[in-house]
Amino acid sequence: MIGKLTGRLDYRSQDHVLIDVRGVGYIVYCSERTMAVLPGTGEAVALYTEMVVREDLMQLYGFTSLVEKEWHRLLTSVQGVGAKVSLAILGALGPDGVSRAIALGDWASVKAAKGVGPKTAQRIVLDLKDKAPGVMAMGGAVADAMDGPGLEVLEDAGPASAAKPARKAPPKKPTGAAAASAGALSALGNLGYGPSDAAAAVAEAAATYPDADEAELIRAALRLLAPKG
Repeated sequence: MIGKLTGRLDYRSQDHVLIDVRGVGYIVYCSERTMAVLPGTGEAVALYTEMVVREDLMQLYGFTSLVEKEWHRLLTSVQGVGAKVSLAILGALGPDGVSRAIALGDWASVKAAKGVGPKTAQRIVLDLKDKAPGVMAMGGAVADAMDGPGLEVLEDAGPASAAKPARKAPPKKPTGAAAASAGALSALGNLGYGPSDAAAAVAEAAATYPDADEAELIRAALRLLAPKG
């Protein structure tokens, strides 16, 4: 399996790119959101990838973060959801938006993606709601490391066998939003709240206060979880 590619962006189309990795070109399909943040032709690029192999097909799908890749894996595990639909959902909502929509049971947001009907959207939310806490927690761990896979700038010096070792470019600075949500989720779990209830409260708080830090998210989520009446 090919889990990550690092090379030069050789060509870009509407829904895929060609990445040259030391003389070998890989066609990688991406969501609209991922395509929009990729560098220009000829520049260094790195993507996490998921390979789909069938009797009549072999394709690579690319993602800027492990969270996006994990949501793609989970989305395509739902009956009736293929790679094209998954990329449409991720393109419309982004990985954080998918986490919020599924944690909150907001199938209408999922339905807004191109090619997703109401029944499919409801099935996605129903099948994956219990998975949202784990992916949200994973987002914090990834953000602590870096926001995306980082780039390796290839020093080409003729044939691939004579190429100089790659030098690491600085990783992107994480925004901290995913880490704040993950921290709040962990704190609520330590207080005894169930994963699904905690994830829904944190998702709603993060949507209402997008610039909140971990402590502010915890307070807002606790208010949402407080008994009404």
